[in-house]
Parts: sequence; C-alpha cells; structure tokens
Amino acid sequence: MKEEKALKKTTKREASGTDAGNVEKAKRNMPWKTMPTNGSKHRGVRRVLDYVVMTLAAAIYGIAIGLFLDPNMLAPGGVAGTAVILNRVLPLETGTLMLIMNVPIFLFGLWQFGLKFMISTIFSTTLASTFVNLFSQYPAVTKEPLLAALVGGSLSAVGLGLTFHAGSTTGGTDIIVKYLRQKMPYLKTGILMLGLDVIVVTASAFVFGDVERALYAGISVGVTSFVLDLVLYGRDGAKLIYIISDHPEEIAKRLLEELDVGVTYFEGAGAYSGKEKQVIFCVLRKPLSPRAEAIVKEEDPKAFLIVTNATEIYGEGYKSYFGEKL
Repeated sequence: MKEEKALKKTTKREASGTDAGNVEKAKRNMPWKTMPTNGSKHRGVRRVLDYVVMTLAAAIYGIAIGLFLDPNMLAPGGVAGTAVILNRVLPLETGTLMLIMNVPIFLFGLWQFGLKFMISTIFSTTLASTFVNLFSQYPAVTKEPLLAALVGGSLSAVGLGLTFHAGSTTGGTDIIVKYLRQKMPYLKTGILMLGLDVIVVTASAFVFGDVERALYAGISVGVTSFVLDLVLYGRDGAKLIYIISDHPEEIAKRLLEELDVGVTYFEGAGAYSGKEKQVIFCVLRKPLSPRAEAIVKEEDPKAFLIVTNATEIYGEGYKSYFGEKL
C-alpha cells in the first residue's frame, strides 16, 4: 500500500467568493459601516449615522417591551425581563427599573470597555428605558399572549441587533454577553443571551404564579435568539462541498458557468490505489446546493461527494475579515 501523498493547493479561482460584479450584492446592508473611514469628516458622519440607528433601535425595542411583552406579563429575560417582574411588586415603571438596574452594569462596562464604548451604551440604554415608559402609557397592541410573544420577541431582536451593529448595546446582559463574546468568540450572541434569559423566564413563573405565561415568555426568548442571530450574522450560512471525480474539469466548468461560484482544486492521491486526482473544493450558498449536487450526478454518477454546513465565512462575497465580531 502506498502512502498517501500530501495535498497541494493549486487555486483555479477563489473558493470563498463570487465574481467582482456580485460582491456589492453580498455585502451587509449596513451602509454606514461601508463608508470610507479616512478623515475626521467621514468618521464624524459615520458616528452621527450610528446614533441615528441607535435612536431608531431604542424606539423599536421600546415598542417591543411597552406594547407587547410588558402588558402581557411576558418577562423576556435579561434586565428588561427582570424589570417586568419587579414592576408587579414595586411602584416604579418598567423603564425606570431597567435604568436603575443598569447602573452597576455600567460601572462594570466602564472597567472592561472604557468610557468611549460606554457613552454610546448609556445613550442607548437611557433612550430605550425612556421609550419603554413612553409606549407603556398606551394600550397593548394585542392581548393574545402567543402573538405578543412572537411579535414582541422579533421586534426586540431587531432593536438589539441594530444597536449592536451601531457599535453599542442596550446595557444589561448585552454588556455581559459582549464581554463573554470577547472571551469565547466561538459562541454566538443569540445563544449566550438565551442561556441568561432562561433564568429570568423561570423566575417569572414563580413570581407571577403562572407557568403558562412563563412558557409564552420562553417562546419570546427563543424567537429573539433566532431573529437576533439573523440580524447580526445574516443568512450567510452556506454549504461546503468536496467532490472527488474522474471528471473534475467538466464539473468545475459547470459550477463556474451555471452557478457563478468559486471553485478550488486540491491535488490529491488515493492511499490504496495511489492514483492522482483533482479534488474540487467549493463554498456556495444554501439555495444553490441542490443544483450543485445535480450537476455532479449528471457529470459523474460515481463521484464521491461530501456536503457539509459552513458558517462564519469570511472573504470576497461573504463577510469582511475586519469587522468586529458581534
């Protein structure tokens, strides 16, 4: 038996990207993040746009809590959920309680992230608390707890996601999650927040004496986690395909021309047969995966095909190497 030869990468075309003409379509639709950063004028304009986004995000978050979750006694986890619970036992508004509980977290944030980061966080948190109090004065949009959980959870995630994209947080567990993300970057923000929120949701069942409400709150937390990851990371999940075939040129040509995706060749050899083969390596978006598999089957029914999920993809056509991990 011959020893397997070392693989040599010979790139025909970058596997991580699309054609240059399609790059702009693949960029995140956060225009203020793609503005030129050279010069104080551009930095100033970008920062103003960040604060505009923070204001919009705070309003969306206030709507989620004040018009959907709080009036239906749904504690969405974190500081906001704790404030919803305490609002039932203390003579203070939910938004006010949110701001008070954030004070020690602000101090922790100042220690860990510095004044520059915390200025925007204090702005976002104060504004979000104000909007919660403002919208709480109006009747709930719905008294149906399931609908409130779904819509409130989704809006909450949109507000949080936009705030994170603008380089800030809404305080509370957001700051804790940001700290944990720096220590454990392999964990996604939505998953970390979900773990912390479960504690608050469980507590709400005992305080309200209503397990059913707590279950609806749990649905809200799950929706928030899912939508938040979608807002932060986008639908950039993709398929990673390895193809070992006797007809690699024909397959690669069709992948390039018909699907407009990148293809890379690896030079490999079978450990048993010793026969040299070109291994096709390809990353493509999920909707294109079935068509790619069909091409392989049409060109070589005996091909060896490996398809797996790929996330956190960086490079041309996907996410930037230089963006801060959220």
